[in-house]
Amino acid sequence: MSKDEAAELLSVAGREVRVTHPDKLYFSKQVKITKLDLVRYYLSVAPGALQGIRNRPIVLKRFVNGAEAEPFYQKRAPSDHPEWLRTVILSFPSGRTAEEVVVDDEAGLAWVVNLGCIELHPHPVRTSDLDHPDELRIDLDPIPGVTWDNVRKVALEVKTLLEEMGLQGWPKTSGSRGMHVNVRIQPRWTFTEVRRAALALSRAVERRAPSLASSKWWKEERHGVFLDYNQNAKDRTTCSAYSVRPLPDARVSTPLSWDEVAECDPAEFTVFTLPDRYAKIGDPHAEMDTTAGSLERLLELATRDEAAGLGDAPWPPHFRKAEGEATRVAPSRARKPERGAKRSSEKDAAEGESAVKTRRSKMPLIVIANSQSKDAALAGLERWKNKYSEAAKLLAVDDVLVDSMRGRSSTWTRIRINLRHVPEEMRPPQETPDPDDDPTREWRTARAAAKHQAE
Repeated sequence: MSKDEAAELLSVAGREVRVTHPDKLYFSKQVKITKLDLVRYYLSVAPGALQGIRNRPIVLKRFVNGAEAEPFYQKRAPSDHPEWLRTVILSFPSGRTAEEVVVDDEAGLAWVVNLGCIELHPHPVRTSDLDHPDELRIDLDPIPGVTWDNVRKVALEVKTLLEEMGLQGWPKTSGSRGMHVNVRIQPRWTFTEVRRAALALSRAVERRAPSLASSKWWKEERHGVFLDYNQNAKDRTTCSAYSVRPLPDARVSTPLSWDEVAECDPAEFTVFTLPDRYAKIGDPHAEMDTTAGSLERLLELATRDEAAGLGDAPWPPHFRKAEGEATRVAPSRARKPERGAKRSSEKDAAEGESAVKTRRSKMPLIVIANSQSKDAALAGLERWKNKYSEAAKLLAVDDVLVDSMRGRSSTWTRIRINLRHVPEEMRPPQETPDPDDDPTREWRTARAAAKHQAE
């Protein structure tokens, strides 16, 4: 088959967009969806999808082998992108920069979907001001076992708090198990300030609904619905409205009115149902850009928290340690001085601190699976439960920690077990994870060797 025969040319917004391998199945298990089907879905909801990404740099999360295969992240625009497609230079916390794609119209939307971008991942800034976000992002992420009803209850607590702060929240399903609430803000504050406001909001919601909500960064400390304040750190992105998620039923991250939140079922919003919904009711978030508010009250709340002794919370691991940030180490791996240990001099305090510290067993965690395939990792979890059935019976729902890990250019799944509810004499030992496919191990080993050699 020739190159031209393996493609379909679409006329979109006055431009010609070439869809390669249009019949390639991107979803094939529960539903059948081709790449061309996916492009046509996005074009059917284009005004709504574009509202979330227009005039913003986007990260290309590419599922080149379909939704059932692992994606990779591409920050830099492909060198062969069309001349009519805009790009912008974005800087990152590491100091590096990248020329990222900016989608302004339906043609650009179709073009990025053709690259395998099942999801759309815009940054919370406009190209006119890359240093000051115009969107506060509240990501409600339920731990395994938490019901959708509890997610909705936390979302309504968020709504009430935002209104007290003089802000308007715009809810949408995440397209998975959670919910997002986006808030348009005036582009007056830095990423650090916006994150600080998000942390204050997360802590306030936790205080109001302590049995339902958590602002704790470390998974071993969370319960209920986690409010991920770090989604507001620079270089973090979340899927935008009308994004298709790589789940077997092709669910969509769907904008809602607040009246819909109490009764909605996220499973009802898919590639197959959204075009009709959009045609009937339009975009519930169509007026979002007219509601930009101020962060001043949330930042005042943050100041009160800090005065009460609540310092900064942990940042994502690849960020430099921030001033006022607590020790960036999970509680289960924290250290404490041995009893009776004494430092003999200031030199000991500066150079020998590790010599008088030991591991703390506050959270007895073991790693049982590492895999680039989530299904393979979950299968490893079931094997572990069968092998240690008596211990498995004692686990609470939040004792199984399923972590979506992000490497340099790919994602992978790590599964850990918290044995806190298992008597010490019954606790299974740490064994070689099954499976044990950590794609970052080789890179981390090489980096450690290079560091050791340099020292």
